[in-house]
Amino acid sequence: MSDEVAVIGLGRSGVAATKLLRRAGRAVYASDSATSPALSAAAVELRALGAAVELGGHDLLRIAASEVCVVSPGVPPDAPPVATARAAGVPIRAEAELGLQALAGIPYIAVTGTNGKTTTTALIGHLLQAGGRTARAVGNIGTPLAEMALAPERPEWLAVELSSFQLHDMELLRPTVGVLTNLSPDHLDRYPDIGAYYADKRRLFRQAGPDSVWVTNADDAGSEESVRGVAGRQLRFSVKQRADGWYDRTGDRLRLGESELLPRAALPLLGDHNVANALAAALAVHAVGVDLPALAAGLRSFRALPHRMEPVGEVDGVLWINDSKATNVASTEVAVAAMARPFALLLGGRHKGEPYTRLGTALAGRCRAVIAFGEAKPRIVADLAGTGVPVVEAGSFDEVMARAKALVRPGDAVLLSPACSSYDMFKNYEERGRRFREIVEAW
Repeated sequence: MSDEVAVIGLGRSGVAATKLLRRAGRAVYASDSATSPALSAAAVELRALGAAVELGGHDLLRIAASEVCVVSPGVPPDAPPVATARAAGVPIRAEAELGLQALAGIPYIAVTGTNGKTTTTALIGHLLQAGGRTARAVGNIGTPLAEMALAPERPEWLAVELSSFQLHDMELLRPTVGVLTNLSPDHLDRYPDIGAYYADKRRLFRQAGPDSVWVTNADDAGSEESVRGVAGRQLRFSVKQRADGWYDRTGDRLRLGESELLPRAALPLLGDHNVANALAAALAVHAVGVDLPALAAGLRSFRALPHRMEPVGEVDGVLWINDSKATNVASTEVAVAAMARPFALLLGGRHKGEPYTRLGTALAGRCRAVIAFGEAKPRIVADLAGTGVPVVEAGSFDEVMARAKALVRPGDAVLLSPACSSYDMFKNYEERGRRFREIVEAW
């Protein structure tokens, strides 16, 4: 075995991990199965720092002989280089754990869950700032932890979003506060079954101790089951019942315990799911000492993140809403439940393994039509047949938008909430959402 570290995957996380390791004086072999101009440019930069870099493949023998293997979040656990490392007994670590180790001493609030984790993480960062702390939202939200560790200045707090892919290879995670937003089927194109997916999410609690603080969803059976018996203080949020953080529907207010946080009308986010996100964030930040007035001020000043139930404009009395980040059926269900107007739903992309049948009941009587597109189009048409919801097929994304525009009336909305990944037509969900915005703004 050599003293070299193998870094698998050279997206933003892998590049940052390689730089961090080289700064620490570690020998690094970094590789990626793909080739592109961007990867070539990254390779030049990393080689200048003394790393060995390979594009278009992996030296499996070299990886098998490495001291440790650092994996980027986009690399599947059964990918040949990762499987090779595992078979050779090489420890496998997520880039996020490497970053957290380099950021040791900074307290952090970690957030995971199927849906809402990015908005909740952003809310936590915002509320910490409102409470007078310098804070950064990092991890799966956009800035890799290894990249944060390379920054010249360190914040007082971190809000850390963690995906199941990152949690899969994290052994030492012990957050100041941990948040589980909810659990529902997702990534069944990558996991063998839902149990394996949920097991990775539960790794949030792996290092739980008596001083741990956990914020979980009282309305979600999977979350409740996951936290049962976990050591530490447990705080729950709910939009259906009294809890540590809850939505008082009678008074139309968000509350922490019996104390009023703010009126629902003062929270500038659409849908009950965002009320839940706000309550989860408020509980987590209140647990580390930020008072209610600061929390209320922070919630009032927060704005919807791009591609997450983001109103992008009103054209001829029709509101166009960009929820391109909704890449699974549960996310789309939540978005549909938040709609206060009749609407057309843009549904499609690359299928991720879930049936669309469960959307039928939520759409009935409220949805003017579903416009089905992308690789998932035949499955969507088949699954929603007989539900009473008209399903219109479209080809290009421009055609999707034109068909939606023709189907709605003043006072309606058009909701892009695809329940699918974007990789059949776009590079990522952000590009899909940007194209949605561009078309609306051109009208």
